[in-house]
Amino acid sequence: VIVAAVGLGLSAWSAMRGVSPAELEAKYMTPADRFVTAAGARVRVREEGPPDAPVIILMHGFLYSLESWDAWAADLSKDYRVIRFDMLGHGLTGPDPQQRYSPEERAAFLGDLMDALGVDHAIIGGNSLGGLAAWRFAAAHPERADALLLVSPGAYSINGVTDAPVPPPEPLKVFLRTAPEAGVAATLARVVADPSTITPERAALVRDMMRRKGNGEAFIQSIEEFTLPDPAALLATVTAPALLLWGREDKVIPVEQGEAMENSMPNARLIIYDGVGHTAQEESPAATLDDVREFLNALKETQL
Repeated sequence: VIVAAVGLGLSAWSAMRGVSPAELEAKYMTPADRFVTAAGARVRVREEGPPDAPVIILMHGFLYSLESWDAWAADLSKDYRVIRFDMLGHGLTGPDPQQRYSPEERAAFLGDLMDALGVDHAIIGGNSLGGLAAWRFAAAHPERADALLLVSPGAYSINGVTDAPVPPPEPLKVFLRTAPEAGVAATLARVVADPSTITPERAALVRDMMRRKGNGEAFIQSIEEFTLPDPAALLATVTAPALLLWGREDKVIPVEQGEAMENSMPNARLIIYDGVGHTAQEESPAATLDDVREFLNALKETQL
């Protein structure tokens, strides 16, 4: 580690040590935020909307934080209890003492957090890694998932990952540990269809959250535990109504995987957005919210 630090330079070594949680909490915590202890982990949770309204839980993607859902939460919290949280190893939650980073463990932890919040069942939403945890949770606990809102969720193999993880290469480890400004900007540019939509403020927030002390190592451990076995059989068991939203220009998880998910899930509908990449909830909030509202209104009618 010392040799690596010398090669990286003093500034990179400082970055590897991370930013203090207290500094970031002072900067980013809002009145709607609190820390909740669930199954031994201290998790940042943000709750908005009427406390007695139907619950929507939203989970962000890899390297991101709960702010990824700002636009959706601002609208949906008018008549839903919207719950967001920084997933284990991300954002202000920070690393998990028990290192529960595999997709199966992330899905199981969602149930633990719901228990801690007193939520028996909810509409579950997620983007990318969060979407993978969402549908896996619905497969394991159908009685607790009223419906699914999935934005480019993980499911099928990408980047060579199948039943076995693909170890992260050393340059990627350095990036995850240090989150250099240029590297973060390049990563975000790949995630979206139009890089000009990434504001300096958004890029700074993502970088700050990546640099929270301990998160870099958690990202690496997450990759080392990350598997994507053939999901077809499990997807076929997910009976909850599911809305799949996908950007046609998604460079992270190709839209063809959305089509495969729609065909595998018994009660799913896929909507594709032209000119949108991997984070449709951020890149096209108005269009996605229109479709989410239509889906939720139809869901209400079936429950009357």
